[in-house]
Parts: sequence; structure tokens; C-alpha cells
Amino acid sequence: MIAPTGFREYDARWKYPEEINLPGMTALGLGLGTQMFARGIAPVIAVGNDYRDYSLSIKNALMLGLMQAGIHVKDIGPALSPMAYFAQFHLDAAAVAMVTASHNPNGWTGVKMGFERPLTHGTDDMAELRDIVLNGRGVRRDGGRYDFVNGVKEAYLDDLVGDFKMSRPLKVVCAAGNGTASAFAPELFARMGVDVVPLHTNLDYTFPNYNPNPEAMEMLHDMSRAVTESDADIALGFDGDGDRCGVVDDEGIEIFADKVGVIMARDLARLYPGATFVADVKSTGLFASDPELKKHGIKADYWKTGHSHMKRRVKELGALAGFEKSGHYFLAEPIGRGYDCGMRVAVELCKLMDRNPDKSMSDLRKALPVTFATPTMSPHCPDTLKYGVLDRVVAQLVRLDTLAGRKVEQVVTVNGARVILDNGAWGLVRASSNTPNLVVVCESPESDAEMRAIFEDLDAILRTEPSVGDYDQKI
Repeated sequence: MIAPTGFREYDARWKYPEEINLPGMTALGLGLGTQMFARGIAPVIAVGNDYRDYSLSIKNALMLGLMQAGIHVKDIGPALSPMAYFAQFHLDAAAVAMVTASHNPNGWTGVKMGFERPLTHGTDDMAELRDIVLNGRGVRRDGGRYDFVNGVKEAYLDDLVGDFKMSRPLKVVCAAGNGTASAFAPELFARMGVDVVPLHTNLDYTFPNYNPNPEAMEMLHDMSRAVTESDADIALGFDGDGDRCGVVDDEGIEIFADKVGVIMARDLARLYPGATFVADVKSTGLFASDPELKKHGIKADYWKTGHSHMKRRVKELGALAGFEKSGHYFLAEPIGRGYDCGMRVAVELCKLMDRNPDKSMSDLRKALPVTFATPTMSPHCPDTLKYGVLDRVVAQLVRLDTLAGRKVEQVVTVNGARVILDNGAWGLVRASSNTPNLVVVCESPESDAEMRAIFEDLDAILRTEPSVGDYDQKI
């Protein structure tokens, strides 16, 4: 059993066992191995799994299918997604497959996979894989084998930290939500000489406190409380598979990830003037309008949301970094390897603080131009209907002359519709690639009231669609 809807834009994700069973996962492995041979990819793949209680069973079923396809499987054991991406380089593996549902709640499973490092499967790759699997075109070949590889975690942490040590005192709340990052982040900080305040860093796949998702206000509020109680300099939080990082400053203020991206971009702009930064369409307009970035000749490119889309765009443009509002950051050479890694972001934020010994994170936040932005809000919409709904909503949005009482300057439709107003305010509607939801984000450079007015007008248009349900969170 394998539901077609699990083959998404750039990940494979299903509810387990309702939408996929273990033989279905073996069929996916056979299909992925067949795709490797069809593409001329060397038949060697690094495979890891997150810490959910069913992920090992899922991984074993996937690896069986890969070996049936004639693939040499290098099993790196329990891992973060970026550790699996790192293993592609470290083990010189042609491909990677990471069993994880990322930040989705328990009951979900999935696979992040890729061939051309540091890239992961995009829309065309996923469509091709879906057709191979669902049409039973998987080909069995001889030559499949299995090796368990020790030591990848240690090599990954060495690659992240190197010989860097903090030269200023820094107290960090390390928030892992009891997810897989619990086995990595505290050690990472200790290696840098950081004073660690642990927050839910014991591995517990039941997620007894909340689902590890540093974009969700529940986790951010808990991080804020921990900062205040411990008098920490910063809180850094990680999602279930460690490829995202969320930030709360020393005043307990939750900084949305796109604003953290601007803080990082300002720091990097001084080191690498003239660099290009990619931001996803959910992100703040400051990447293009910030005077400090303009002063250093920074070029901003807004692109499709989604880790595979962003990785590809960063590589295509030779950008220094890419930033997503969800907390995926893509730090390319000479800083990182181009894939999204919450641990790398944590290291680079510690280095940023070290380079600015007279500044607190709240100082850096307050130095940004003020904007008023919503969190990422996700009204429910069934997977089978959401793209049709989005097409009809976008058709309404591109015809707008005004929104929230202001003139519409431009509508960017590279990924849903980002309606940009004449003062730089904007509102976005797109479809989630991973869950049965739409996505709504709004920002105003002028006032909270205008930001709310933009949301109300967008929501009114969404309410013309009967299949659009309640929001996971509101302003």
C-alpha cells in the first residue's frame, strides 16, 4: 500500500500505517534504486533515520527495496537529515535517503532523498519516482549489499565545529523538543565552549512536551520562558530532524527566522560584499530593501519555498546563502556545503556573536528596520483539493487593484501569489508541499494594523472556498 499523494513536490511523506505500509516502503526503495540506475548514478547510497519509534522499521523496509534494486546501502544509523546529507560527502556516496517526517507530528513518516549533492529531489525527480513506483516499474538487480558505517556522527560534528572556540562567554538555551537533535546539539555547543542550558534535550519519541517545530509559537514561547528564567544570551531550537533552527533573543523576544536571516546576512555582507542571497517568497522584504545590505552591494533573489527548490536556486546562482522563513538556511561555500543544517546555523550564530562581542542578540534585532509580520499560518485544505483551490485564489489575487486599502504594485506568482503593495507591504498565499494545508503570511513596514488588514482581506478571499478550513495558528 502506497498512497499517490505521498509523492510531494520535494519530499515523500505519508501517514503510517494508514497511507503506506512496510511493503509499500520496500517498493519505494526498489523504485529509488531503479531511478538511480536509469539516471546513471553510481549504485551507492547513504541511509539514515530519525528517532521516531517506527522510523527504524521504515528504514529497514526501504533498505530492503534498495538492495533488491542492486544498490550498495551504507547505513549511518540514527541521524539528523543534515548528517545524512553530510554523509554523502564524507562517504563519497552518490545518493542519500533520510527516513524522517521532519517537523510533522507523530504518525507521519517520509523520505528526503537526493542524487546530486548537495541537492535533493525536486518536482520532476519526485514525479519520475512516483511513476516508477506506482506503475510497478521497479527492476530487481544483483549486487545489492549492506554495510553499517560507524563514526559518521563524530565526523559530522568535527566538520561543523573544527577548532572554533568562543572567545566571549555565551549562555545558550538549547531546545530540541525531545527530538533527534537532542543527541547532537548539546554536544555541539559544548565543543564550542558554550554554556548550555538544556531544554527538553532527552530523547523521547513520544514528544511529551510538544512537537519539535521551531516555527510553532508553542515551542518559541517555551524557549522564551527558558531564556528569561536562565538569563541566557540566546535560545536556539531545532525541529525533529535538525535541518531547521529557531531563535529567541536575550530579552525573550521570538525572532522569526527570516529576520534572523537578515541579521546573518548583514554580518556576512561585511565579510563577503557583493554576495547574492536567496530568500523564499514567505520571507521579509528586508533582503531587498535593507539599507545595510544595499550598502555592501548585496543582491537579493526571492524564490520558491521548499528545501529542494532553495538548495537548487542557491547552487544555480552561486549564492552565498539562502534563507527560508521556516528556519531552513542554506549556507554555501566557503561557510557550509549548501544543504540546510540547523546545527550549521547554530555554529554560525555563535560565531556571529563572537564577532560582535559588544552586541547582544536583541541589539542586533533592534538594529533592523522595523516591520510587522505574521507567523506562518496554515489553514487546512485537503491534499487532493489544495492546488485547485490555490489556482482559483491566485486568479482572484492577480486581478486585484487594491488590498487593505492600498494600491497593488505587483503580484509575484513564482510560488502561489505574493501580493506586493505600493509601500512594500505584502501578503502571500501558497500551498504547503508537505501537509494538507495552504500557507498565509503577511508583512507591513508601517503598522501592525496594516498587517492585520492585509490578512483579513486575504482570508476573506480564502473563505470563498468551502474546502478551506481552520488555521493552525492565527496572528
